[in-house]
Amino acid sequence: MYHLISCCCCCCHGNVFPVVVTGSAWNSSHLEPWAHSEGNNKKIQRHILADTTGLTEWTSWFNIDHPGGNGDYERLEAIRFYYRERVCVRPTAMEARTTDWVAAADTGEVVHSSLEKGFWCVNKEQPYGRICSNYHVRFHCPPGTPPSDPVQAFWTDWSEWGSCSTLACGDVGVQVRQRKCVSNQPVPLLLVPACQGHHSERRECSTPPCTADWGSWGRWGACSATCGGGRRIRRRTCVRTSAMVQCVGRPMEIQKCGKSRCLETCPMVCAEGFPSDDCSRCVCDGHMLQGEVYTVTGVPLVGAKVALASQPKVALTQTDPEGRFRLPGVCSSSPTQLSVSKERFSPAAVSTYSNTTGLSWVRAVLASTEKPYVSKHPEDKVRHEGGRVLLCCKATGSPAPDKYYWYHNGTLLDRTVFKYEEDLVLRDLKPEQAGHYHCKASSPAGSIKSSQAFLTIIERGSPACNTTPENHHIRLPMDCVQPGTDSKYYNAGRCPHSKCAGSLDSDLRCSDGAGYCCGVQEMETQTINCGRYSLPIRAVTQCGCKKCVQPSVMVRGRVVAADNNEPLRFGHIYIGKERVGTTGYQGGFTLHISQDTARLVVNFVDPTEKFIDTPKVFIFDKRGGSIYHDVKVMKKKTPIDINAGETNTIELGDIEGEDPIGQIVIPPNSFHRENGELYEGTVKASVTFIDPRNITTAAAAPGDLNFVDDEGDMLPLRTYGMFSVDFRDESNKEALGTGAVQVLLDTQHVKMEEHIPKMKLWSLNPETGVWEEESDFSYTQATGSHGRTKREERTFLIGNMEIRERRLFNLDVPENRRCYVKVRAYMSEKFLASEQLEGVVISLINLEPKPGYSSNPRAWGRFDSVITGQNGACLPAFCDALRPDAYTAYVTAIMGGEELEAAPSSPKMNPNIIGVSQPYLDKIDYQRSDHDDPALKKTAFRINLAKPNANNVEETNGPIYPYRNLIACENAEINANHFRFFRVEKDKYEYNVVPFQENDLTTWTGDYLSWWPNPQEFRACFIKIKVHGQKEVMVRSKNKGGTHRATKGKLYGIRDIRSTRDLREANTSAACVEFKCSGMLFDQAEVDRSLISLLPQGNCRRIGINKLLQEYLTKHPPVPQNNESHAFTMLAPVDPLGHNYGIYTVTDQNPRVAKEIAIGRCFDGTSDGFSREMKSDSGVALTFSCPERKITRESLFQRLQTNPGQTLSQMARDMRESEGLQVQRSSTQVVAYPSEQRSRSQGRRVSSVSSVSRRRVTSRGQLRQ
Repeated sequence: MYHLISCCCCCCHGNVFPVVVTGSAWNSSHLEPWAHSEGNNKKIQRHILADTTGLTEWTSWFNIDHPGGNGDYERLEAIRFYYRERVCVRPTAMEARTTDWVAAADTGEVVHSSLEKGFWCVNKEQPYGRICSNYHVRFHCPPGTPPSDPVQAFWTDWSEWGSCSTLACGDVGVQVRQRKCVSNQPVPLLLVPACQGHHSERRECSTPPCTADWGSWGRWGACSATCGGGRRIRRRTCVRTSAMVQCVGRPMEIQKCGKSRCLETCPMVCAEGFPSDDCSRCVCDGHMLQGEVYTVTGVPLVGAKVALASQPKVALTQTDPEGRFRLPGVCSSSPTQLSVSKERFSPAAVSTYSNTTGLSWVRAVLASTEKPYVSKHPEDKVRHEGGRVLLCCKATGSPAPDKYYWYHNGTLLDRTVFKYEEDLVLRDLKPEQAGHYHCKASSPAGSIKSSQAFLTIIERGSPACNTTPENHHIRLPMDCVQPGTDSKYYNAGRCPHSKCAGSLDSDLRCSDGAGYCCGVQEMETQTINCGRYSLPIRAVTQCGCKKCVQPSVMVRGRVVAADNNEPLRFGHIYIGKERVGTTGYQGGFTLHISQDTARLVVNFVDPTEKFIDTPKVFIFDKRGGSIYHDVKVMKKKTPIDINAGETNTIELGDIEGEDPIGQIVIPPNSFHRENGELYEGTVKASVTFIDPRNITTAAAAPGDLNFVDDEGDMLPLRTYGMFSVDFRDESNKEALGTGAVQVLLDTQHVKMEEHIPKMKLWSLNPETGVWEEESDFSYTQATGSHGRTKREERTFLIGNMEIRERRLFNLDVPENRRCYVKVRAYMSEKFLASEQLEGVVISLINLEPKPGYSSNPRAWGRFDSVITGQNGACLPAFCDALRPDAYTAYVTAIMGGEELEAAPSSPKMNPNIIGVSQPYLDKIDYQRSDHDDPALKKTAFRINLAKPNANNVEETNGPIYPYRNLIACENAEINANHFRFFRVEKDKYEYNVVPFQENDLTTWTGDYLSWWPNPQEFRACFIKIKVHGQKEVMVRSKNKGGTHRATKGKLYGIRDIRSTRDLREANTSAACVEFKCSGMLFDQAEVDRSLISLLPQGNCRRIGINKLLQEYLTKHPPVPQNNESHAFTMLAPVDPLGHNYGIYTVTDQNPRVAKEIAIGRCFDGTSDGFSREMKSDSGVALTFSCPERKITRESLFQRLQTNPGQTLSQMARDMRESEGLQVQRSSTQVVAYPSEQRSRSQGRRVSSVSSVSRRRVTSRGQLRQ
């Protein structure tokens, strides 16, 4: 019932109404916003006020209904019926309030509104049984439409959308809805304006996509044969909504049936006996086959299946616990081919034999299965478009791999198209065939992927090599400043040394041999203006395709005990099954590596049985040179006596104050000899456990903690401990094997619960260096030892294994939370981009769990090593996104046996020095090893391995990258976040006229002025100079051609080095200075005796020459003049003189190794020793005295204080005379090492100021040129 109630017209007058309905957008979707909080109401207010800006006034208030009955209905249609002249055609806003003047939004009631229908509140929709309030409403009209205008016509509500115009599936049609224009006049007037707008609307509609689905299968039909093999068919129907779609699959299915043999005569003809029922073999009644099956080590195999070779899947019998079996009915007159198989062993095909009627024998030896291992990887190749190429792949294993698959950029190549097996041949090459290629070899034991090879295809008309050299800036001497630029670097250019397509003898070989590389085609001599002097340099002007330089690749190192550095003397070195060398008396070794080696696995075996066998996976630099490895090995545990007839338990882990990590449980009567005979008596048992809770054992861990998954990818493991077992008889001579042995792991030591269900037992293949799965673990409850009660029962993981050969075993978990850590190495703590070091071995040890766990000291779980390249190194590591400190890393850097220092973290962390920006630096908690104790070494740092958050831009720029972003890590810019190491070697400089990078032997260039004339053999020469003086001094050697007609008088290079203090003798230091060795130049045609000038810096005077050296130089003329006492000049000796002469010469296939050895001998003062501590009294060639100059005159500032008037007058006179004396002062100025220019006499003291100026220049200690 409507009540005709109206309020007087009320204008806004600047008042803010909390709820205003504007425009047609206010519809039924706004059912509940008025019941929201005050914050939402304020939001609505701001929106409405913006929309109503510029409007004039509101209508009067209308209240035509009360909330009795169903509710309060203030419908616009009824309002227009009673107050037609007061409401405009299309209100733009509406406001509703109760009669108590409460805004509708503040009542908490559920209300509805529409600018087309009005406002209403329904009683049954209100919560808690409430009824609606009594509301009145008003409306806002647009400008130009006063509320007093009568409403002539208006639109009705829109109708519902009609049906879609199309009925076909997957089609697009149109939907229509309509409305009507209604006039308020009883009789329509011609002048009455029509409703504004359209009476209909259209929108696009679509039907569901077309489908095609199979119906249920029908019943199987009758078999086509009752015996001998037949078939039967069943069908199904495709139910589809359009003829344009089809069901995927076949409409019928065929099944074999009637497999029973027909009652026909077997065609088999038996010389003895009769055919078997299945016609598979001849059967002889009364005959017996006896057999035995053993492992390679002579252990009987129980449960091995015996079958005919023609039917290997049909087992006829199995072996008993003694490895024997009996098979009746096998005819003895002719050999029978058998197949013997067992899980985890390779099947063997054997033939029976007999020497008596009715009885035959067979003996089978099964080898353990070995997953495939790639022995030949495809190599990088470069070819011209239209050419051909051969990519080779070869894998070994047990059983041997029988299937090979080739992939191009990760996509499998069609075997039917390319017709490949082990090798892949590509003909008529096209540019789109360039890219990465790798193979995958598979066998019943598993799969393995090769490393990737990159095929470069040079398009027709393109040069084989870019002739324009790359920029290569070399550092100039400290005293060389180029006028105008003040630059310390000069662009000498270089060629990229990438492979190119040359003329090969055969393009279808697995290896191209030396191949062709982009190398130096032309060089020219350029002059570097250093201001006071000039330097020659041989700069690259053109590159071309030339035969590659083939440097020797070596791995050097020393094998010592992990606990006390006792060397492994005369240990055997194996690569695969081949013995390749022996360690020296001090444990040293050198291995020459072939160019096609992709993965180097070296096994160190101690013939004295003092150390455990230790396989190591070595990284090496394929560009040539030598990588030094300090190999740590574990000593064997002292054997204990156990009784073979009893159950024996051996604990794993003996850290003081810590519980063992696990146990080995050996059942009684489990030991056997090599021939399989059961062993009874006392067993000498030695179990050596590598405990990850002891951080010092990380370096001694064998292998590289990787395994190969089912797809052939090599993935990482996280270890909870490794152990090596050695069981011997009572005389400690014969090695014993065991049957089933249990390994128990105490779960209290597994700090990450998610690791427990994934724990496995692994063994290390000593030939491949890959860990292979032995068994899974299961749960068990056991009472702990050491007097534990039942209340202290612990949960163990239990696994089973057989000790078949001398292998290491591992308690490991596959881990997929992986990241990469970016590390760079630099020449100095300046961290210049141009001074990055290559060939540095960066090692990372994963530590876990986070602090606060009971396992302290923290345990290590994995280790990895990578060699730095031109853009640093990316090291794999475990990381965690949820807990930044769940995994941490300990990182070190070694170059040629020298430990590099890490960027400092104390007294305050400096992001610009560490190389990582804030706030990420705080999150990873960078700390150098001396962070808490300055007395500790500075050669490592520790970080939290916090997986970067992809949504945080601060963490997307390194130094930690997600595992899938390896390419981003490898190609990161120098200004991206990274960790830093640097060499602590200071005040050392080397300049070569022909630039050469000693860490990349492929940069060698054949030239008469090359410092190293032979890329296959590098000879380093050093001379030892003793210095008497309170301070260390810089010593320079200038090396020129001496007797060769092509180099005489021309500079080879410069070497600067600061003398090292002798800690045992006061005011004494010594320098080991490198000089250019005499000998054949690169053409190997004529000897050149290099002319060497040795010049100490400062106030130095030569006071002694080694008598033997002086005698040698005198006997080998010509002898250069040595008139200047501040320097020494000689023609370098051709012979490799020793420490008695003060000369140290070492030849090696790597220049850095040769220099390191020579410097070590020079420091030690012997020809065969090595020292890092300078011994200035041994093996000295020259002795200089370099006393400090005493200050005998007052400085300018002192004279200004004591007598300012006289001093200022003197300065004025000096300034007037300065123009006339400028040339004289210039001629007497001291420059760095100007031995040819410097006058030993002092210039005349013109004035006190000029004298002070000269003294100041001299005291700067510039290097003599």
